[in-house]
Amino acid sequence: MSRGEAIVISKHRKWILIGLDSLFILSSVGLGYLFHYRGGHTAPDWKQISLYGALSVVIGISMMNHYKLYHRAWRYASIGELISVIKAVSIACAASWAAVFPLTGGIVPLPVFVFTFDSTLLLTGGFRLLLRILTDNYSQREYNGRRTMVIGAGDCGVLVTKEMKFNAKLGLYPVCFIDDDPLKHGQQVNGCLVVGGRDKIVETAEKFRIDEIIIAMPSAPRAQIAEIIEICKNTNARLRIIPPLEQLINGKVSLETLRDVDVEDLLGREPVKLQLEGIAGYLEGKTVLVTGAGGSIGSELCRQIARFKPGKLILLGRGEHSIYQIDREMAETFPNLPREAVIADVQNRERMEQVFERYRPQVVFHAAAYKHVPLMEKNPEEAVMNNVFGTKNVAECADKYGAERFVLISTDKAVNPTSIMGATKRVAEMIIQSLDKHSKTIFTAVRFGNVLGSRGSVISLFKEQIKSGGPVTVTHPEMIRYFMTIPEASQLVIQAGAYATGGEVFVLDMGKPVKIDNLARDLIRLSGYEPGKDIEITYIGIRPGEKLYEELLTAEEGLTSTKHDRIFVGQPGDYDKTQLELELNKMANAVNEGQAAIRRLLHHLVPTFRNPDVEGPERAAGMEEMERMEGMESTKLPDSAGLKQSGPLAVGMK
Repeated sequence: MSRGEAIVISKHRKWILIGLDSLFILSSVGLGYLFHYRGGHTAPDWKQISLYGALSVVIGISMMNHYKLYHRAWRYASIGELISVIKAVSIACAASWAAVFPLTGGIVPLPVFVFTFDSTLLLTGGFRLLLRILTDNYSQREYNGRRTMVIGAGDCGVLVTKEMKFNAKLGLYPVCFIDDDPLKHGQQVNGCLVVGGRDKIVETAEKFRIDEIIIAMPSAPRAQIAEIIEICKNTNARLRIIPPLEQLINGKVSLETLRDVDVEDLLGREPVKLQLEGIAGYLEGKTVLVTGAGGSIGSELCRQIARFKPGKLILLGRGEHSIYQIDREMAETFPNLPREAVIADVQNRERMEQVFERYRPQVVFHAAAYKHVPLMEKNPEEAVMNNVFGTKNVAECADKYGAERFVLISTDKAVNPTSIMGATKRVAEMIIQSLDKHSKTIFTAVRFGNVLGSRGSVISLFKEQIKSGGPVTVTHPEMIRYFMTIPEASQLVIQAGAYATGGEVFVLDMGKPVKIDNLARDLIRLSGYEPGKDIEITYIGIRPGEKLYEELLTAEEGLTSTKHDRIFVGQPGDYDKTQLELELNKMANAVNEGQAAIRRLLHHLVPTFRNPDVEGPERAAGMEEMERMEGMESTKLPDSAGLKQSGPLAVGMK
């Protein structure tokens, strides 16, 4: 149907409704007078009858048009439409009755007014209800759609079921509700029975042969959503969710916002609460440089920093395409933000000097790094050049050109490293800590583990393997890691920068530990497959440089709390700048001497750098720690100034 044809049909429907409403109003007035005069005691006042009828039609149609009753799709009519009908009829009847006296000198009998009001409301409202009933084909397609259970019988759940009922294209048929409110149990909500609380999910899904489960609780705490998802995993139904309210762009809930359950939902992490005043104090109006701005963390840092109105944002990276993408995104999202896209390699000292001399950044977030463990094991030269000397170049330029603050994005793999990547990041921490002792610039590092959705992350790999039909490859059935989302990590990094006084290593609370094997199985189930049946899982063994578990702190760092309940701080290390410089000069020469020389010097710089025997003590320690951790709700890091590598802290992150 063309747009012109649709407009013509719409106009025809409007005039048909106006004609019918006019007939309903005249009939109501006529019947009111008929019943009033049927005893024959007085003669009918035809002038009053005609005037009252005419006024009732004109005012009635005008009020219905005012309340948009001729512009509504009555197949979707609800309480709102009924209230509009009542308002229109009430005002029209009252106004018509009041207008008759000054025009005729007589008063419309009260019984006539009451009958006219009742009859008009019944006929106009009833007709529209009939339209909804006749156009509602839900009962005809009831068993054609996917049988759906809705968790949450609140406003969102009602909206979702209503949309399923009236939109046949969705192919969904709401069967029942699940809600933890006992007052709703056994009640009908929007025509669907509330069968019980979350303890009834598995039983009900099997009983009613549920094909799809929709979690319609956008305002519920994320920990509660995670618990419900955990229960739903025991069913064979596809699982989808209405996102949390803060993720809804326009704040409106509908089936259009529905998405598949993802790993972030499984974690049950509550949104980060930022202390905006402290952040604005060191970012607002400042020139901020982000290295590695095209990467996962770097680009998200740019998005978060832009919210705090920096004077200028410098997007630096060596990847042309990735820098172009984040620059374009910044232009669209923050059109009034002054910014510069800079293509440069942090390994090039001369180029870094040019950038700092030209832009004079006041705050530097150094996110540029190589982070892929197995690749860096094979390419230690590049790991050293980028992670060590790249950091050295940027940090020394920050010192030389008077930056106020320098924040290094580090990793839990820097603690007792078993990989080249981890060892080089530990050296990077040492560099900025040694500089801090002699610089006006505040140098600090923020250490955390895996971020969901980052490039090269295990989540991305699993999703690709599932998409291609498997198998999903897991390194070890007992491997455990901690995860957080990219926005969460970036926000906490920015917040930690506000607390920096110099030389600290901030540690982020990563939440509950996750077994990688369980994570792979959950992703397979969330994709609608059965692990081991539809998608196979194979164990390929721990790769070079990997651990069964990660740690948060070195033995000497200790730990204290900050003003933020998810940010903790390890005490600065005592590193001699001159001695470190000598060792780094040797490292620069070792890059040309081969991998053995690099490993030897890294071990000398970082004595805890080792290659663990994963089948020996570490595996036993990891399994013992996992058993102890599985019952914990969160790895709330204790407020202890002298904490060593023990307990939850030792299991670390990534």
